[in-house]
Amino acid sequence: MAHIDLGLDERAYPGIRGPMRFRPETARPLNGLAEALLRAPHPTLSPGERELVAAYVSGLNECRFCCASHSALAAAQLPSGMALVEQVCADLATAEIGEKLRALLRIAAAVQRSGRDVTAELVAEARAAGATDLEVHDVVLIAAAFCMFNRYVDGLGTLAPDDPASHEIAAKRIVQHGYRNAGQCSAL
Repeated sequence: MAHIDLGLDERAYPGIRGPMRFRPETARPLNGLAEALLRAPHPTLSPGERELVAAYVSGLNECRFCCASHSALAAAQLPSGMALVEQVCADLATAEIGEKLRALLRIAAAVQRSGRDVTAELVAEARAAGATDLEVHDVVLIAAAFCMFNRYVDGLGTLAPDDPASHEIAAKRIVQHGYRNAGQCSAL
């Protein structure tokens, strides 16, 4: 049970969905941020890659709901699906991804620990692998935002369903309609 009374059935609104339903005036900008970071047109990073960053950081933060939901979203949008997401989350060093994405995920992991852990060397490695300043910027912002989203979800003690099918259903809805238009509230 959540730490506060959200005034709803947590099973119907698990994870971030309950708090967003509880405070729609804060849900709107949070969903707008998620839409801009994860789904808006981007010259080089696909929505699946950006969702992978969110899933990876959420996994590092041990946020069960956000890791599961964004893993489902990444899998729904990446050609290699959930197998790739699981590889990245299990062992970034050996995951079957390009060096640019690996370097960007290392930057995301540094942000997860502390923004100050992002070093000039990490950025240089990403650039050497082909990353642009825009990609570095956006990965840092996605990682930072997901540290906030993860702490929001876990700080309120919200329900994290164990059934992967619930996350897959929400992922399909968000892929089709976006974060702002995926129903009553986000499945971040």
